[in-house]
Amino acid sequence: MKSAIFRRAAAGVLCLATAASLTACNSGNSSSGGSTSGGTIKIGVITPLTGANSSFGQSAKKGIQLLEEETNKAGGINGQKVQFLIQDDESKPTSSVTVAQKFINSDKVCAIVGPLTSTCANSVAPICQQDGIPMVTGTGTNINITKAGDFIFRTCFIDPFQGQVMAKFASDDLHAKKAAVLYNIGDDYSKGLAQAFIDSFTSKGGTICEKETYNTGDKDFNAQLTKIAPTNPDVLFLPEYYGDVAVIAREARSMNIKATMLGGDGWDSSDLFKIGGDAVNGNYFSNHYAADDTAKEVVDFIKAFKAKYNNEVPDAMAALNYDAAKVLLQSIQKAGSTNAAKIQTALKNYDGTVVSGHIKFNADRDAVKAAVIIKTVDGQEKFFKKVQPD
Repeated sequence: MKSAIFRRAAAGVLCLATAASLTACNSGNSSSGGSTSGGTIKIGVITPLTGANSSFGQSAKKGIQLLEEETNKAGGINGQKVQFLIQDDESKPTSSVTVAQKFINSDKVCAIVGPLTSTCANSVAPICQQDGIPMVTGTGTNINITKAGDFIFRTCFIDPFQGQVMAKFASDDLHAKKAAVLYNIGDDYSKGLAQAFIDSFTSKGGTICEKETYNTGDKDFNAQLTKIAPTNPDVLFLPEYYGDVAVIAREARSMNIKATMLGGDGWDSSDLFKIGGDAVNGNYFSNHYAADDTAKEVVDFIKAFKAKYNNEVPDAMAALNYDAAKVLLQSIQKAGSTNAAKIQTALKNYDGTVVSGHIKFNADRDAVKAAVIIKTVDGQEKFFKKVQPD
């Protein structure tokens, strides 16, 4: 999911030096530079443009292309133009690895934004670490991603935080006593969120009345929901992406399961309502930002996004990937170089505000930031409350 978004880059990316001052993009050695193409800073972006999560990937692409346009109109970074090379991984780890290797070995990028999904990010992180290429994921929330090493960063919060936020919300705000959990056993994101929710909800005195799993690609959840229905849970936690959530919600309501459904940032897509209809209304999920937040950074981002994309309102995937790319560009600017080691140092010391809020990195290079809770109302996402980290 979820972080995440947001600040416009134009004012902050003024030319500070000439192109001659910039060390060239690194081809894999973190202590030396390589060659650039026509004075252009090349950055790889790995995201699903086709496949099950293509809605997320297309949003991410739009957010990053907006940032590229803003940055280059403002003079680039340290006197050089920026080019984001955006490639499709279909949400498949093997495809992500192939794209990453091409970026590093053939395109000679100096850094990578993404991958978008946690499973793909977990596959690419060891490659970037081995080759000394800074990687910044804006949406990979699984806790293991940054454990690959010190060249791996994330600008979103992690699954344990999302799980804890939703468990606390279920207990304190919804006064839930019993929860059922249905999750994808084959997906790192889904598993991580499920376990974090279970641990936190039970620690607060709640009971997990049923825990069911399914596999990636499953389209029928009747068997699992048949087991859940008789337990009469107060809440049903669905840590999954929007497509499966919508199908599960429809099946659950058809079986008269009345539990309030909860989830994470993977719910955030207009397709949730297109597929799920009324079944997804009246539920809640954690996210990295809300489009109806009145923070200046959010307002400015939405204004620019709508102007570029025919009045379209950006979702969290657009904002979070915009943010990840912006944090990376600001770090390159501060480093005064595309040398990987210098970018890495600048990232570690990053302290700034983007669309999804204020970001600093902890010792594990995970962003410390707030989460928001969204309520689904009449086919729309509505800001409900903000939750700060402890």
